[in-house]
Amino acid sequence: MFQKLHIQLTLFCTLICGAILVFMSLICLSVSERESRERNFADFQINVNMLVNHLESQTVISYAWISQFCTDTHFELDIQDNGSRLVFDTLSPGSLDEEHFNQVRQIAAADYGILEESVTANSVLSIHEEFELAVSGTTYYGAMVLIPKHSGVLNIAALYSLTELNKRILFQRFLFAGADIFGILLLGIFFWFFTWRMIQPLAVSRQKQAEFVAAASHELRSPLTVILSCLSAMKQASPAEAAHFSETIAHEGQRMSRLIDDMLTLSGTDSSHFAIHKKPAELDTLLLSAYEKFEPLARKKSISLHISLPEELVQPCLCDRERMEQVFAILLDNAVSYTPMNGSISLSLKTSSDKLTFRIADNGIGIPDEEKEAVFERFYRCDKSHKDKSHFGLGLCIAREIIQMHRGKLWIEDTPGGGATFVIALKKHPHTL
Repeated sequence: MFQKLHIQLTLFCTLICGAILVFMSLICLSVSERESRERNFADFQINVNMLVNHLESQTVISYAWISQFCTDTHFELDIQDNGSRLVFDTLSPGSLDEEHFNQVRQIAAADYGILEESVTANSVLSIHEEFELAVSGTTYYGAMVLIPKHSGVLNIAALYSLTELNKRILFQRFLFAGADIFGILLLGIFFWFFTWRMIQPLAVSRQKQAEFVAAASHELRSPLTVILSCLSAMKQASPAEAAHFSETIAHEGQRMSRLIDDMLTLSGTDSSHFAIHKKPAELDTLLLSAYEKFEPLARKKSISLHISLPEELVQPCLCDRERMEQVFAILLDNAVSYTPMNGSISLSLKTSSDKLTFRIADNGIGIPDEEKEAVFERFYRCDKSHKDKSHFGLGLCIAREIIQMHRGKLWIEDTPGGGATFVIALKKHPHTL
């Protein structure tokens, strides 16, 4: 499923960003082409003006100057003096068909009203107009020029081929297309890795969810199997045996109830429905209360339980009293469960200017460094051989969730001489909790 989602997201992101890239490229290309054409046409007009100015000031048309002008500007010229066409052999860059120039004169007359009859030898000003036209499938800039002379009128038709300009524009289009294709390819590669990084937490979460369901099913199946077995055995059991089976059923039912409560708690933290009701509470009193609750259990296992509280008054802290009691109970229950007989457990609270630090230290089997974070995972047991059915591997996970919702930290350190120490750090000022 995630592989398919990965491919779909990659294609979708690449398509959207590629479309934006192509759209922006088309805008840039359009602006660039328009500026190139405008600049090219402006250069054409400048060259036409230069031609007009030169011929207006000359009484004799110089073949050498015309030839050099055509070479420099790549113009094609057709010059008529009083209706007679002036012929220049080998005029560079080469003469076009007379029909091309006739079309220039026809467009000038039809669209711009430039007629030779409108200019006479007595006229003062020259007339010229520049425009674009297509002849035989080739685009040109054309110019029609009428220059009055003492002997009559000089009629000039000029053509400038746009073949080179169109080639440059076509090359630019291919260049943009290549850049877009390369850019889309890079976007595809980028989004392939980017979307995978985005999907990875979902994949991990789904995997953890599947593991959680599998582990929960396994944990629930054990007491359920015992209950069903006892119910089956009670049908043929004596009253005394039935009472024993009934007691076992009640015990396993309570065990299932605790497990379901723990799973509902974790479900609440996952869905952000986990309720935290903060009120001022004396955390040293809560720690002392937890000590008093677990002292008989510790004494029963021949475990010495010690508590160390600060001598100065500890100011009330803004927190959820019941949830903090739950945290202390989880950590103490865990310590008592994993501490051997004749061991010891110590509870302590230290205050500083900005935080409260709680420590629950035991001298039990300890936790290897590589597993100090793993123990906070759901259904994780550091000691795989530990068979205490009252522990499902959810307590430490719940404790950390509660502390994090109080914006505090919970971590594990090694107890000097062996064992594990659970450390809780909470901000001291209520408004930062």
